[in-house]
Amino acid sequence: MPELPEVEVISRGLAPVLEGRRIENISFSKLKLRLPVPSRAAAVGEKIVSVRRRAKYIVIGLENSAAMVIHLGMTGRLGVFRRGTTLQKHDHVRWLLDNGMELRFNDTRRFGSVQIVSPDEDIEILFADQGPDPFWPEFSAKYLAEKARGRKLPVKNFLMDNRVVTGIGNIYACETLYACKINPKSPAGDLGLKEWRMIVAKSREILEEAIACGGSSISDYVNSSGEKGYFQVRLRVYGRLGKPCRNCGESIEKYVLGGRASFFCPCCQPSEKEIS
Repeated sequence: MPELPEVEVISRGLAPVLEGRRIENISFSKLKLRLPVPSRAAAVGEKIVSVRRRAKYIVIGLENSAAMVIHLGMTGRLGVFRRGTTLQKHDHVRWLLDNGMELRFNDTRRFGSVQIVSPDEDIEILFADQGPDPFWPEFSAKYLAEKARGRKLPVKNFLMDNRVVTGIGNIYACETLYACKINPKSPAGDLGLKEWRMIVAKSREILEEAIACGGSSISDYVNSSGEKGYFQVRLRVYGRLGKPCRNCGESIEKYVLGGRASFFCPCCQPSEKEIS
């Protein structure tokens, strides 16, 4: 699934191509996406004024204050093509633009979604149950310590909870905890302000590096130009089971936490039991 850096890269790539263009028509395939097909009324005929990321969603703002909110799901891709270009098998949504180009949403597994928020609706309702973005000032050591107080949930699962913080998915949670030398199984409530400060700083540093690299091309991710990111070549721990730690040479190990693979170095990130 594309994570925060990948969605940010796609949003930045689409912005200069889409902003200022008018939507002449929207067409949908007959196959269902994760959410029902929305009404086109609030979007057709409107000019695109902004393209931005919100959490793991791409938000396309329109001149009439409506917005199109797109989630890529597991395999979703967005690209801009000249009208008449051969359609691909899993092109499920097409936006015809006033310059003869089409924005297309392709999704093999159809876990993605397209929502259209009308001008009289509050887009924030869609994000009401989500925590702050990792780059917002609200994402602070004090905030995390308060959220984690008394909780025995592994810190890895805690960081992946969108109700706590949006956008730190599996890859970047593993990388952040490795950079902080914190074991993924450590109970979130046991961490102090010093550890939370490191997590805030390192998560932002790693996410910024991933954005600069165009994201991580794990599985199906490509950016809006069809190009793959290359941050995966810089991964320190994720997906490196059995390979030597880049810091100490110990073999990377893996837990399964909450159904997700959690990679770590047993030497650099010892558990409390191993420390004692």
